[in-house]
Amino acid sequence: MFYLPDAPDLPDAPGSFAQPSDPVARDLASSDPGVRLRAVESLKEAANPDAALPLARLVTDPRDDIQLAAIAAELNIFLAERIVPRKRIGGVVEVRRQILAEPVFSAGPSAIGGRHVPIEVLNALHAAWRDDNPRVAIEALYAFGALAGDPSGDERRELLRAIGPDAAALVGASDRALRFAAIRVMGRTFAPRAGDPAIEPTVGDAVIAALNDSDRPVKIAAMRALGAMRYERAVDSLTKLFEYYGRGDAAEAALDALARIAHPSSVTLFAAQLAGRSPALRVAAIDGLAREGDPSRLDQIKAAAGADRDEGVALAAAFAAALLADGPLDALVQAAAKPKSEARDYLVELAPGRAERFARYAADPDERIRLAVVDALGVSRDPAAIAIVEPLVTDPSPRVARAAGLAVERLRTARR
Repeated sequence: MFYLPDAPDLPDAPGSFAQPSDPVARDLASSDPGVRLRAVESLKEAANPDAALPLARLVTDPRDDIQLAAIAAELNIFLAERIVPRKRIGGVVEVRRQILAEPVFSAGPSAIGGRHVPIEVLNALHAAWRDDNPRVAIEALYAFGALAGDPSGDERRELLRAIGPDAAALVGASDRALRFAAIRVMGRTFAPRAGDPAIEPTVGDAVIAALNDSDRPVKIAAMRALGAMRYERAVDSLTKLFEYYGRGDAAEAALDALARIAHPSSVTLFAAQLAGRSPALRVAAIDGLAREGDPSRLDQIKAAAGADRDEGVALAAAFAAALLADGPLDALVQAAAKPKSEARDYLVELAPGRAERFARYAADPDERIRLAVVDALGVSRDPAAIAIVEPLVTDPSPRVARAAGLAVERLRTARR
């Protein structure tokens, strides 16, 4: 619990909640914590976008329960599918649903709708990272990680600059869950985009230091974060860890991280692991060779994958063919239409700058395929994808039509 004395004043939000005469707005500023909490709870249920800025002040309220409610309210405003916290069935039974930040974060970018997230909301969540209650800090971290994909251009660059030192400091926190959350959020937030500055060494090196964490899940989270960040200074440490473990989840996480960084110095290691002991190692090896970008490796990948019966290896080979030689997306799209398929991640990676290659699948008679295409293009941040997704807003399938509407909103927001 703390006040934030140095926080800049937040401008009034547009709409009814921004008006000083509005009773809910007055209640948010009440000296009575019970009144403030009731006001926040009412706004959490309403999920009105006009409430985002007034609620931001309550993210750093002195009361933990008010902070947690404000964080949940902010999330609910920007979710693709709004959560109704309280629901009466038959006017008798009340069903309560919590709005928790970690599941939203873990669901990925598609959990967030297309509304613009004001920078003041992100600044308030960032400030709450330093709360002395770890539960509040962790909720604020995951909420920030879920919502921080919205800013672009100068706004994103300034945000990365501002959060870097605090994020690095939290990697050394004494609370294990706080370290784990900070590392995961760093991996998502600092994943590179076009126009991003190089990651500050003090930020990336803090995650490298977490590779020595005594907690195994934290160590593995650090490997995954370094891969997501594509932090080249981590290559040596990740290579040594892979060689040390050799097999198991830690070795697989280390090689997967190296495959995402795809540094030329790792090519020999990737080639050797095309015959790795586990399918996960073989998949990572193919992914690494594909992302390194040398088309001459494709024959080697196809030869290795052709003798392999594992479905994940086959999908990795299809990804490599698409990335290195503009190969067809058929296998990936078909697989992505199945629940919980890793092929969806490949499509999301391939989508930016390749929207036109998804066009024919957007007209597929199978609604699951159309839905997979919409989901991938919707988080691509590629304005060219709007022309493919927008016609699906009137799709006969309600699921596809709704997903397309959200995707168009996201793409238009990314274009601003």
